[in-house]
Amino acid sequence: MDYRALLNCVVYLALLGIVSQFIGMRLPRRIFTGEGFLFKCRAAEKGGKIYEKLGVRHWKGIVPDMSKLFKKDMVPKSIKGSLSLERAMLMQAETCVAELIHLLLIIFAFPCLFIWHGVGGVTVFVLYALGNTVFIIIQRYNRPRYAAVIDTLKKREQRTE
Repeated sequence: MDYRALLNCVVYLALLGIVSQFIGMRLPRRIFTGEGFLFKCRAAEKGGKIYEKLGVRHWKGIVPDMSKLFKKDMVPKSIKGSLSLERAMLMQAETCVAELIHLLLIIFAFPCLFIWHGVGGVTVFVLYALGNTVFIIIQRYNRPRYAAVIDTLKKREQRTE
């Protein structure tokens, strides 16, 4: 095993993670609506039901959640009490930001294939990509649920006007 190449990959991916965390925290949430090409819910996703077949509901709570570490700078993912329209829209935007960041992490992990040539680099890249795909799946699972809540809250708001 090429420990030097492994260390270089680990350091590169750690730095990539740190940089992406700060970029993700600084992205303006107002531009993420869940309606853009990358983020809109696809018919094949069946409103997130396709992810339920993967058991997302059962394991999504055990994966790391950066909002628990950066409580001051990130929106907590848990919902306590009633949910306002503004809060639901913010939560939906958060799913878009998280999905974008994890997708970029996969793309920018590609240099590991050059840092560590051969099976080792491929293994690191594939494991890292799979790890980030888990988080993308969680965002794709949650987004239609927020979209449904947003629709309900908008209808309720229109009825009271």
